[in-house]
Amino acid sequence: MGKFVLIYKGGAMAETPAAQEAAMNEWMGWFGSLGAAVLDGGNPFAASANVGSGGSGASGLAGYSILSADDLAGAVKLAGGCPVLKSGGAVEVYEAMDMG
Repeated sequence: MGKFVLIYKGGAMAETPAAQEAAMNEWMGWFGSLGAAVLDGGNPFAASANVGSGGSGASGLAGYSILSADDLAGAVKLAGGCPVLKSGGAVEVYEAMDMG
């Protein structure tokens, strides 16, 4: 089993308390459906900056989670149910290399 980092990009933020609660319920339901594959549910990102040779600006990343899967294809399949996809966002999936 490998570790995979899911990076959430974009997506619309829920504007009302009722919509925020519904969105949180979707996320918790998705995590629940993943079961033991969820190693770290992660967190949404707050303020951010992207620093490069040309200066800095906003990053556009929304948050992260860490999952366990047999391979990249399996991790991508798990990411396919992510609620951020329903609001126009995307999920980038990275395999974390074991450096030990």
